[in-house]
Amino acid sequence: MHRPDDAPALAELIPRYVTPGRRYLRLGGGLLRPEVTDRAAFLRELAEAARQITDTELKVLLDDGGWRERTTAAWFVAVTGRSQFRDKLGDLLLASEGPRAGRAYCLALTCLGTEADAAHLIAYLDRYLLRPDLNYDQPEALGALLCLDKALGTGHTTRFVEPGGLWWQYCGALPAGAWVPSPQDAQWSISQMCALARESAHSGSFDDRNDRY
Repeated sequence: MHRPDDAPALAELIPRYVTPGRRYLRLGGGLLRPEVTDRAAFLRELAEAARQITDTELKVLLDDGGWRERTTAAWFVAVTGRSQFRDKLGDLLLASEGPRAGRAYCLALTCLGTEADAAHLIAYLDRYLLRPDLNYDQPEALGALLCLDKALGTGHTTRFVEPGGLWWQYCGALPAGAWVPSPQDAQWSISQMCALARESAHSGSFDDRNDRY
């Protein structure tokens, strides 16, 4: 992929932003484990990195990176509220080019918290709830949209979770024995990650966001 002449190479950014303290791995969900004892320190370090990274560097992580780089970049967007990356994250979620990063895209869209972010989640659900053979990030997207419905006072998820809705059709078409969280559990998981992003933002003086989710 073409990069501007002044954009750093991906290899330069990974040791600065992605791998310190196994950041990319812990952002995949490890921070929610109850046995974590250094969560506050980790979130302060995350906020410092999120403050330091430039928009150009974030774009390199999202354009050229794999799931590790894109997961980290999405969390940086969630912490700093850089809405200029909304459409990029929505496009990556819809494309579903690789595994593991979708949850972070859903998190970031939830933290940005507008109708425009909800539209990206709706587009994803409309496409992928019809594809149980592509069992990707459907629960995370539904949980994120439930969070936004709560924050915005909207009802976008109603048609998905009503009796006979696409969510239940999707669940019913999965292979026997496949585990899927309930909509409430999916919402709780996203809301907990949003709380961590807010905590990081507060620790890094990004104190203009609301406790809505």
